[in-house]
Amino acid sequence: MPRTAPERLFNDLATRIRDAVEAIEPGLIAIRRDIHAHPELGFEEVRTSGIVAAELARLGIAHRTGIGRTGVVGTIEGARPGPTLAIRADMDALPIQEETGLPFASTVPGKMHACGHDIHTTTLLGVAEVLRDLAPQLAGRVLLVFQPAEEALGGAAAMVEDGVLEGVDMALGFHNAPDMPVGRFGYCRGATLAAADRFELVVQGKSGHAAHPEKAVDPIVAAGNFIAQAQTVVSREIDPLMPAVVTIGMIHGGSAPNIIPETVELRGTVRTLHRESRDIAEGALKRLAAGLDAMHRTRSTLAYRRGVPPLTNADSVLDPAVAAVRRQLGEVVEEGKPSMGAEDFAEFAERVPAFQLRIGSGAPGRRDALHNDRYQPDERCIGLGVQALSRIALDMLA
Repeated sequence: MPRTAPERLFNDLATRIRDAVEAIEPGLIAIRRDIHAHPELGFEEVRTSGIVAAELARLGIAHRTGIGRTGVVGTIEGARPGPTLAIRADMDALPIQEETGLPFASTVPGKMHACGHDIHTTTLLGVAEVLRDLAPQLAGRVLLVFQPAEEALGGAAAMVEDGVLEGVDMALGFHNAPDMPVGRFGYCRGATLAAADRFELVVQGKSGHAAHPEKAVDPIVAAGNFIAQAQTVVSREIDPLMPAVVTIGMIHGGSAPNIIPETVELRGTVRTLHRESRDIAEGALKRLAAGLDAMHRTRSTLAYRRGVPPLTNADSVLDPAVAAVRRQLGEVVEEGKPSMGAEDFAEFAERVPAFQLRIGSGAPGRRDALHNDRYQPDERCIGLGVQALSRIALDMLA
């Protein structure tokens, strides 16, 4: 049976994208290895953003630098009017000493691309080259957003403040996923990553001898009470169907076993997927801190700082994006579960309809994890990611 015109169009486009990616893939891997060997932390990505700008210039793609301090934004104009799609990749590394032993391992002590942002940066450069050559098929324009400082959860906000989303109708993010084998892709409907808030509690008592506690005010006992009660915020105040986490990851207090200290300091994080539970958790922790002083005669100060909001995927972007990946690569996309991790692409999703695609990067025979000093993603995820993201842009701006 002869193919219909739409079928021929889809199949021809898939072949063009695949052939284009195969031609540029070796060069992309070389760029990735160069970036990997020279990691830079958040807002320090001077060398990385220089590589990005040089590549965009080589491709003849108009771009701006210094957006959000060290970010770069390229623009590809389609042949016809239409909406603007922003595709975002993060560029920063982590303060981790690399232990992979790879020939292109980090040359910078104490810094490593352990979250795969070198993969992301390179993938978006590949998308730039593919879409540049297929720009006549676009109705609208594509913004190529190379973002700094995702790990500090501040780079997206800095770029937004510099106007990166002005005129943007929708946004597309992506992240490598070592828990999925290379060649697979994933998505999650609705809230997919959590809001990330932080708090710091300083409990001030009155120092004294451990043998005479009645002459002192013990901030350690008060702090211990707060730690125990903080766990009831999730178990007794938040709807069990709304995931939330309260974790205290740091406690400092005291200098000797026979001295009641003057102060104790706690620091923790709150992760929530829903705005309602976020409000409840903040209010509850503030109330518990205020109650310490009446119970323990202490003077307590709680500083609560909201970070990025939950990352919520919009069906209006997710559905056509997933369909496009399937048209390009087949039945390789599966629905997954939300995570209580955080991602500052949420700052984009808070302002425009957005979707973050998970790109499998797990290498055969390995069980890697992000933020690990031995993380080794399968580099084939670069070319596959370029195919998927390019097809999404072309289909959504057809």
